[in-house]
Amino acid sequence: MSLTVNLYYKGTNGSARAFAEEMEKSGIASRIRAEQGNIRYQYFIPLDDPETVLLIDSWEDQEAIDAHHASPMMKELASLREKYDLHMIAERYVSDESMPESDNAFLRK
Repeated sequence: MSLTVNLYYKGTNGSARAFAEEMEKSGIASRIRAEQGNIRYQYFIPLDDPETVLLIDSWEDQEAIDAHHASPMMKELASLREKYDLHMIAERYVSDESMPESDNAFLRK
């Protein structure tokens, strides 16, 4: 079982995109990806809302997320959120590794 948190960073005048770009260029995103238990850490921009950036953040378990939240990187991350005046919406999902055959029929592999 893994956990995924979708974080929607909302800003103005391109600030959410600038935040994501700085996360990548500064190496913070790479360091998070290297943390034990991280499965995915990837940014996306919704086509219908260029002022929002979606972060898909997946972890092996709650302990891995807790360790990440306790890491010194969280202060760096929080500082960047403040710098770009971002507001967030979070969605949390627990994985279901089983895929019903009826769903598989719609997947092109």
